[in-house]
Amino acid sequence: MHTLFRTTLCAAILAGTSIPPAAAQAPKPIALVVVDVTAVALGYRATQLIGRPVSNGTEAIGKIDDLIVGRDKVLFAIIGVGGFLGIGERLVAVPYNTLAVTAQSIVLRGATKAAVGKLPAFHYAK
Repeated sequence: MHTLFRTTLCAAILAGTSIPPAAAQAPKPIALVVVDVTAVALGYRATQLIGRPVSNGTEAIGKIDDLIVGRDKVLFAIIGVGGFLGIGERLVAVPYNTLAVTAQSIVLRGATKAAVGKLPAFHYAK
């Protein structure tokens, strides 16, 4: 500790006075990033993906139920699998980057219905 601070602290303790809290430091400004808005506009909106079917390229796996941005900023796709007409369906989460997304299809490469059915069930936090 710095000697002057230590001396002031000891004097304050002995005198029975309190030390005023340090002035709050202003948050550092966040640098804005210029985004190529033309490139962003070519991406997929969440509303364009939710409800679309997911396959493995040959068989249907399920449908996109939701998209979630994790607190670590990783994007996840929530897929409804199993069931019939939404009855008995359960949700599973997969990293979005494991999906091959095009205007025509969403493919979960290497997946099978059986393998996806063994993934842990996803439940929304309360």
